Amino acid sequence: MEKIRNLLYEILKSKSIDSVDIRVERPKNPEHGNFSTNLPLLLSKRLKKGPLEIAREIVSSIDILPPFLSKVEVQPPGFINFFLSPRELRNILKEALEKGEDFGKTNIGKSKKALVEFVSANPTGPLTVGHGRQAVLGDSIARILEFHGYNVEREYYYNDAGRQMRILGYSTYVRYRQILGYNELMPEDYYQGEYIFDVAKKIFEEYGDSLKDDKENPVFVEMAERMVFSEIRNTLKRLGVEFDSFYNEKDLYEKGSVNSVIERLKEKGALYEKDGALWFKAGDYGGTGDKVLWKSVVDEATYRLPDIAYHETKIKRGYDLIIDIFGADHHATYPDVLAGLRALGYDTDNIVVLLHQFVTLVEGGRKIKMSTRKATYVTLSELIDELGKDVVRYFFLMRNMNSHLNFDLKLARTEGEENPVYYLQYAHARIASILRNAVLRGMDTEDCTANLDLLNERESLKLMDIIGEFKEIMQLCLKSYEPHHLTTYLQKLATEFHKFYTVHRVLGAEIELSKARLQLVKAVKNVLKSGLGILGITAPEQM
Repeated sequence: MEKIRNLLYEILKSKSIDSVDIRVERPKNPEHGNFSTNLPLLLSKRLKKGPLEIAREIVSSIDILPPFLSKVEVQPPGFINFFLSPRELRNILKEALEKGEDFGKTNIGKSKKALVEFVSANPTGPLTVGHGRQAVLGDSIARILEFHGYNVEREYYYNDAGRQMRILGYSTYVRYRQILGYNELMPEDYYQGEYIFDVAKKIFEEYGDSLKDDKENPVFVEMAERMVFSEIRNTLKRLGVEFDSFYNEKDLYEKGSVNSVIERLKEKGALYEKDGALWFKAGDYGGTGDKVLWKSVVDEATYRLPDIAYHETKIKRGYDLIIDIFGADHHATYPDVLAGLRALGYDTDNIVVLLHQFVTLVEGGRKIKMSTRKATYVTLSELIDELGKDVVRYFFLMRNMNSHLNFDLKLARTEGEENPVYYLQYAHARIASILRNAVLRGMDTEDCTANLDLLNERESLKLMDIIGEFKEIMQLCLKSYEPHHLTTYLQKLATEFHKFYTVHRVLGAEIELSKARLQLVKAVKNVLKSGLGILGITAPEQM
């Protein structure tokens, strides 16, 4: 909390102690107060004193307890614990009520442009469950940035050139020939999914057998790309993910961007030829050793080269913040792309690369495979069919992106409050029901004159404290680019609301107390709605 941090800075200033990074955090044990600092432990070596002695000196320097605190205590081995006063907790509630859906927002990103690139799957097949995690992470991170004032553009970059697209065209040609009755075998390294048949059928309907001997006809690639990408966009839309822009790799070749990168890297002495290839001295610019950018034998670029050219377009477009979200399999490649940009003379400090781990579908603790009409893997579309958008999004966001995600299908299918998504939605819907009942009783739920001083119960004060924590969580989400902090927080808020609800009747015989409690649960509802919205999940009024 900023007030506590400022208090500590003033105390240190009075003792001529400067250049200290003061961390104030919420202790894991609620018995240790609302906030705690390890400042004495950090100062011990510098001041050549024991942490407990320093802690006691700092606390003794507080002559008069400020009104936002009720108590300050020292905790071994050198922590200082701060307890917020009921007055301060009620001020937090007042702020939450006054600001409504703007509660917790900041202007950190005001007048700043951010580009978030994610998914970026090649149009060679349906989106998988793994793509789904990245889609939801990217969209939620974009929403977090927008919550803090950034002007955000969501971008999808895909490879519509190169070997994989040629294989897609050849795969379609084989299926087309099979439809015509030819005894054609599908090579193992071609795309095997049923969706290729759908493309081939469409080509047959439009062209008949006129292309039976024309394997290189561009229609095979173009039709496949168009139909596959249409399905990709539709799947993402069903997940609540829509992009502002799409960038095609082919444009980088047609506009000369790739050749320009090669020429400028040559001029800077960052390239050399060896073994029929063009090598980039990535290690000289912070990369992971020398890497091939162009294979002269097949006259084709490796994916690092167009990626460097693509990221140069991002820099030239003038974004203040550029975020790339990749799967963990990119861990060895993105440093070389950043090295390429540095070799070209660009500052890469505003580029943030986020890697997420993979997803495993499990049921009853066992890995499973679901049958699919599309391919040998579970498609994202099928997962949405079975579970719905809200459940899919939430389960993808429940864990730190650096952790492997076991997607528990059994739990996800559960329709009761054991399902963490429904647990949150039930809390929101229950409060909505309370507010509707209040209106039926003739009460004004928008009445701002309620006497909040009547809220003295432990459960009420605890709920106010957790409402205030929303601001800290949203700043943590921005700092870490990790939406899972928000899912954990919302569960905490909903749990505390349910505790309050089971102990205290909101609409009771005491009218003034009922008015105050209505405002409290209304603030909880607003925060739940705001948090769920950032996660891209609906907040139902009734269930």
